[in-house]
Amino acid sequence: MRDFCQHGMVMELIRGVHNLRPRHRGCVATIGNFDGVHCGHRAIVAQLAQKAQALGLPSVVMVFEPQPREFFAPDLAPARLMTFREKCEVLSALGVDGVLCVRFNSRFSAQSAREFCDQILLNGLGIRHLVVGDDFRFGHDRSGDFAFLQAVGKEAGFSVEHTCTYELAGERVSSTRVRECLERSDFESAATLLGQPFFMSGRVMHGQKLGRQLGVPTANLLPKRIRTPIRGVFAVEVAGLGGMRRGVANLGTRPTVSGERVRLEVHLLDFDQDIYGHHVQVIFRHKIRDEKKFDGLDALKAGIQQDIQTARGFFRI
Repeated sequence: MRDFCQHGMVMELIRGVHNLRPRHRGCVATIGNFDGVHCGHRAIVAQLAQKAQALGLPSVVMVFEPQPREFFAPDLAPARLMTFREKCEVLSALGVDGVLCVRFNSRFSAQSAREFCDQILLNGLGIRHLVVGDDFRFGHDRSGDFAFLQAVGKEAGFSVEHTCTYELAGERVSSTRVRECLERSDFESAATLLGQPFFMSGRVMHGQKLGRQLGVPTANLLPKRIRTPIRGVFAVEVAGLGGMRRGVANLGTRPTVSGERVRLEVHLLDFDQDIYGHHVQVIFRHKIRDEKKFDGLDALKAGIQQDIQTARGFFRI
């Protein structure tokens, strides 16, 4: 178990149903992937908090790792907007009291809807009120639905409330809609849907030091996703280094140097400090170009210099 502290508030992370204790019983909860924690999710969290405050109970968000679609069809699952850590940090900042992370595996997916209710909602959480979408399905073969939860709640003594649909510009806000904005590099619209700019975060790690050899040292991060929702070269801002820094980021496999694993490499403009080990947040502001394979290191170096000038033009520095 781990606690997340944001703005003086502490959120408890409960990793697995087996870590639930008697003190966790009695709560108001919601269930979902919460990928991106977009404005629709934020509305659910606000709904959750309002009910929790009215009942004098803690609020709990239940999520799954891996996400169900990643478990059943990892090659077809959508790119994640957030890592699990990023999700927890944002939920903590929104004032959620606890996150229950349920391991999604073959054993869990084989549970019947009734077993899910008994083992997790009743015996585990001792739930008093549940907030879920009226299209929520769960249990083996997705046999459980909103009406089933209402029936179990009436029998077991907890209430069930459906989430309010959240719309912007006449359309429902969804993680899919955010990904569509990112695919066309519309970072302003994505930020509007998310309630904050799109970012990736991680700890700066040692790389091949190739950037330093080319005169453009980079901070290297691992995206920690099966796939990323964007690829290419971007003008970015970086938080976590004592103020907001501007830079150029390459998110991809670095084809010129025969890279394989997707990495996020950031060259910070007008900055020269040792930041290995720092945990930073990379905020994407503008797409400069797609990633491409250059004809050798000299061409790569010239291309990077052009990217830097493009970024300076975007930031007007």
